[in-house]
Amino acid sequence: MANGQWYPPEWPDRIRALAAGSLTPVTPKRAATVMLLKDTGAGPAVHMLRRRASMAFAGGAYAYPGGGVDPRDDDHQVRWAGPTRAWWAERLGVDERSAQAIVCAAVRETYEEAGVLLAGPTPDSVVGDTTGADWEADRAALVARDLSFAEFLDRRGLVLRSDLLGAWTRWITPEFESRRYDTWFFVAALPDGQRTRNASTEADRTVWITPGEAASGYDKGELLMMPPTIATLRQLTEYDSAAGALAAAPGRDLTPVLATARLVDGEIVLSWPGHDEFTKHVPTLPTGGATA
Repeated sequence: MANGQWYPPEWPDRIRALAAGSLTPVTPKRAATVMLLKDTGAGPAVHMLRRRASMAFAGGAYAYPGGGVDPRDDDHQVRWAGPTRAWWAERLGVDERSAQAIVCAAVRETYEEAGVLLAGPTPDSVVGDTTGADWEADRAALVARDLSFAEFLDRRGLVLRSDLLGAWTRWITPEFESRRYDTWFFVAALPDGQRTRNASTEADRTVWITPGEAASGYDKGELLMMPPTIATLRQLTEYDSAAGALAAAPGRDLTPVLATARLVDGEIVLSWPGHDEFTKHVPTLPTGGATA
């Protein structure tokens, strides 16, 4: 493997089936993921987790905290600080209810998987340490979906701090994948007084690493990643602080990145618009794998 790109062995057959018209794409589920940053002497570091090898989707790959949108967060007006729901709707390219649910998913997943909560008792504060037993009971209830995030915020009298998030990019899982997600990527800075921990049952390791170090590990084939993960890491390398990345977020293009598969000169070419490094050439006849 020349690099650490996650490339499932079933992709060639599924790409061929899609090109032949025998595969019907599944509808992608809405999701959110957060690139949590903190400043270090070597520049900003990002919090990453390694998905357990047993996971059906991207097992062994490094990723950010994230997950699916909970439909229950569409229709409950949570206490909200920062840009309005209308602002977020325009920024994310969705309606206001969906915008609230997507932002809620970003904040909830960061809490569920990293133990970091972007919310506070007032519009200009954040909670402190969230590692107590009562916090853990609520976090477990969120993970089990016994409690919606909106209900969690209400019970604790918390205000969601949407101003602590910056929408960075949007990727949609390729049409030939059996598990598809329409994912909004956000950036956020680790709040003062909080610390990360491996709270996810889906991860066997977590690490704070600079984007440059992570990209180097990928290039050497030492760190396995999906295309959107390494793409966003490369984008973050130009910033010398977490605040710099957050300040740049509002100007980022959120046009969805969706891989395409097309037939060219007897082979299927898999490409991600604007990201030439991920292009793959797949033989039209099964050969036991794809070539780079």
